[in-house]
Amino acid sequence: MSDAATERTPVDVAVGVLIERDAAGNEGRFLLTSRPEGKVYAGYWEFPGGKLEAGESVHQALARELHEELGIMIGESHAWRELVMDYPHARVRLHFCKVFDWQGEFQMREQQAMAWEQLPVTSQPVLPGTIPVLQWFAEERGHPGATHRG
Repeated sequence: MSDAATERTPVDVAVGVLIERDAAGNEGRFLLTSRPEGKVYAGYWEFPGGKLEAGESVHQALARELHEELGIMIGESHAWRELVMDYPHARVRLHFCKVFDWQGEFQMREQQAMAWEQLPVTSQPVLPGTIPVLQWFAEERGHPGATHRG
């Protein structure tokens, strides 16, 4: 008998990890947004993004989603890591992309909140699929201890 979770085909999701850089090019604060009311996990903090539509590349989906949700236009995105998450409502393959270049003023078009964060993240609660990303940041940045509250 096979596990039901493995039978669910994952939905591909492009996720933008927007990161500020200092004058020396070192990575600094990163953007988290809250999930809007009416969506599963409303109020949880995550990296913004959304599902790939038919025929879209990860970058195309990311550019579209960040424009729709945040009102910004991104430049290049850099494929970083992938992660499959099993949520009760869906199995998703998250394609995390670092983004250092964007234009426009941030507009919370879904009435979500936004926060520029560092480790440890103070916004809470954090979406389960976000926690591994915070751990990857900790590894890359040599950050000991907790990555988030709770």
